[in-house]
Amino acid sequence: MSKDKYIKIFATGGTFDKEYNEINGELFFKKTHLAELLELGRSQLDVQIETLMMVDSLDMTIESKKIVVQKCKEEKTNRIIITHGTDTMVDTAKLLAKSIKNKTIILTGAMIPIKFGSSDGLFNLGSALSFIQVIDPGIYITMNGRYFKWDNVRKNKKLGIFERIKK
Repeated sequence: MSKDKYIKIFATGGTFDKEYNEINGELFFKKTHLAELLELGRSQLDVQIETLMMVDSLDMTIESKKIVVQKCKEEKTNRIIITHGTDTMVDTAKLLAKSIKNKTIILTGAMIPIKFGSSDGLFNLGSALSFIQVIDPGIYITMNGRYFKWDNVRKNKKLGIFERIKK
């Protein structure tokens, strides 16, 4: 199989994959929802999903982030999407950019858990799947229907969106 024939998706958790306990109101992790989202979106792409961890990005250690970098380095395909918590997504993108130059890697996530039904996660995943097929190698973040180079983006916590850094 050619290294560009499939798209690898690494799940790391984040709001994207959080579950909701209706009794106590807590959010927690069980498993990734990627396969069901791809089915819901009727995706026809050749995608391989691998769960690396299920953690809130605020709880990701530097060791966890290094695992993400290493898995991306080892991955045979040149097209990788990482579902990631939005709070430290830019930090992980920066680590990836220091180590990987020859692949297209997109980090995406959700501000609202998929299980809430009105999540932005399905839209963000669809955007990432589209962008990864057409953009040049590099490290990117895809949120809100837009893609950003890793070094020109920030999370605007007041507005709940990602935006370009004005240079």
